[in-house]
Amino acid sequence: MARFVDELKDPWGLLLAATAGGAAWAVSVHPVAAGFVGVVVWLAKAGISALPERGSRDRPAVTAGSQEEYWLRRAGSAAYGFAELSASMGQGPLAERIALMRPQVDDSTATLERLAEQASLTGTALARFDLDKLGHEQARLTRARAEARKALVADLDRALASLASQRAVVDRLASAREQVLARMESSTISIEELLARVVELSAVSANGRLEPTRVLDELADALEGVRQGLHETEQITRDALDR
Repeated sequence: MARFVDELKDPWGLLLAATAGGAAWAVSVHPVAAGFVGVVVWLAKAGISALPERGSRDRPAVTAGSQEEYWLRRAGSAAYGFAELSASMGQGPLAERIALMRPQVDDSTATLERLAEQASLTGTALARFDLDKLGHEQARLTRARAEARKALVADLDRALASLASQRAVVDRLASAREQVLARMESSTISIEELLARVVELSAVSANGRLEPTRVLDELADALEGVRQGLHETEQITRDALDR
């Protein structure tokens, strides 16, 4: 029940409901009936989203309450809204063009899931390092080396090199995680913008006031840029962590 209430608060559910009601009104449906259509869409979206997902065992292992989970949930909500809107549009040039974008949205969402899992794994690894301890150890050994007898210098140098190596690992993990989170944020917001623009197009086109071809070309290009950027980030961070 709690999840159903949360889904009712989802702004994309309200946006889809408003769009459905507006589209119904635009084709001369009585205002009361158009409002009813919007409410039905709103409740249906919330009910479907609140259902347990099939294949949940295959969901990525993303840390609850993490930044990556937050962005993944937002991206998933926008992708779901896009798929739902696309499926509800019926036939026509606009519906066909929007349907062609769904594989790009799905691929972007799948990559976001992998990046979220990567970010969580990286965050878990970072939590194993005590940076304060590393810093204190490095300072202590540096002082000790400055005062050490010649016979001890080699051992102290090896210890310092080990600490430096650990710090380098921390830096690589932190850099990879920051890059992944930045890409997740920008990509999620871009997908949300795509949904908002498509909702606008569907509403305006229903009134016959817009020829959407140019706008759709721009949206498709932007979406492809998001998709490719996600794949590039995934490959870059993998290469960085494999070193």
